[in-house]
Amino acid sequence: VQLQASGGGLVQAGGSLRLSCVASGNIRRITVMAWHRQAPGKQRELVVGITSAGMTNYAASVKGRFTISRDNAKNTMYLQMSSLRPDDTAVYYCNAAGTTMDYEGFNSWGQGTQVTVSS
Repeated sequence: VQLQASGGGLVQAGGSLRLSCVASGNIRRITVMAWHRQAPGKQRELVVGITSAGMTNYAASVKGRFTISRDNAKNTMYLQMSSLRPDDTAVYYCNAAGTTMDYEGFNSWGQGTQVTVSS
């Protein structure tokens, strides 16, 4: 299963960006999709996850500013980021876990997309 993330870029503080992540391959079902991020010199951290039923889990630092959504039919996930701050600057990675058509579990990561917020 492959994940392709897109939508990163450079934005001024207070601005918005929308990230997308498309999963492709031998997919039967995606149970959970999530966005993680890694800032320079820091560990990768969970930003937000969403289940196939739409249940979400946001990091405290982004709650109220970021909104995750997914289109199960298209195996696609989105992250709408608003009121961006310089400390949101990081490489954002999408992640998906689920089951393949062969009934095997998978846990895949995308290649990452850079988000840079200038002050």
